[in-house]
Amino acid sequence: MGGLATTTIVGLGGLIIGLVFGATAQRTNFCTMGAITDLVLMGDGRRLRAWVLAIAVAIIGTQALHASGAIDINQSIYLTTNFGWFGAILGGAMFGFGMTLAGGCGSKTLVRLGAGNLKSLVVAIILGIVAYMTLRGLLALIRVQIESATNIDLKARGLGNQNIGEMAGGVLGLPAGAARTAAAVAVAAAFLVFCFKDTAFRRSPMNIVAGLIIGLAAVGGWAVTGILGADDFNPVPLASVTFVSPVAESLQYLMTFTGSTVNFGIAAVGGVIIGSFLMAVGTGTFQVENFTDRGDMLRHFSGATLMGAGGVLALGCTIGQGITGMSTLALGSVIAWLSIIAGGYLGVKYLEEGSLSGAVRAVLARG
Repeated sequence: MGGLATTTIVGLGGLIIGLVFGATAQRTNFCTMGAITDLVLMGDGRRLRAWVLAIAVAIIGTQALHASGAIDINQSIYLTTNFGWFGAILGGAMFGFGMTLAGGCGSKTLVRLGAGNLKSLVVAIILGIVAYMTLRGLLALIRVQIESATNIDLKARGLGNQNIGEMAGGVLGLPAGAARTAAAVAVAAAFLVFCFKDTAFRRSPMNIVAGLIIGLAAVGGWAVTGILGADDFNPVPLASVTFVSPVAESLQYLMTFTGSTVNFGIAAVGGVIIGSFLMAVGTGTFQVENFTDRGDMLRHFSGATLMGAGGVLALGCTIGQGITGMSTLALGSVIAWLSIIAGGYLGVKYLEEGSLSGAVRAVLARG
């Protein structure tokens, strides 16, 4: 397969996965920010369990692909020996806090945009601009200094990657492959038990379907880039679904298009918006929505800024790190995921204690 054919196929794969992701998230109301809000404000853990189920499915599928030799997950950005623990904590907390102000994470922003929410259009633009500034612009100077001062070189400490199974296996003297498999089985099993021991979740088919499909979308992303994207002359970088850097790349592509090829991330972003739009129109839920007042606008601006910078620092969002990264069992992804949850919790409490209006409370509750 030539380079053009490979990248085209990968782009189409990203579009299809994005379509499925967007339609599913719109129909089932899958939302990671909403999952945290439901638990904190209403004691309802069903959407949180849907998120955890997606992680478990992604772990099982991703580790199976790696064990079969279909892909080499060690080539992903998540398992690099450059361990950015501080960026995962700071960036994850920033992203989690920001998504509560903006009314949703990166993926939810795209889903809402497809369903007619003009606030999400503004959030997506600001998130993308700030993310690009943090990747390659003015803020990149600060990011590089932070990473240089805090990142740990695992290779210098005798570690080949940051997979938690292999790291534990090295300490215990276990073979790397066996340790990785054992960790994957243990974590996935624990997450599945956590999900299905809850009666309310078991009786919530929408949340179960959401978790299964979103988790499989992450697995599909690895398969598209790692299998269909394999090319001896022009290989496609191994990646899967994530929605911070790809939003930035999508804005750049729209502004500077000169005939370059749409990559997996850009195609997935477009697919999510289109998939959500088609589902919203098909179910009669498409509705144009705008800012209610100046405070509403400022909250969304602030949240988008925090998500853009935080998502780059943490190497991902609630999907990019919270599902895709977690599927690799990378230590940095675990830290980022927990930091996002912590930041989201603090954001919900901040808004709650700030005398939430009924309108804001309703938006948070429906995620």
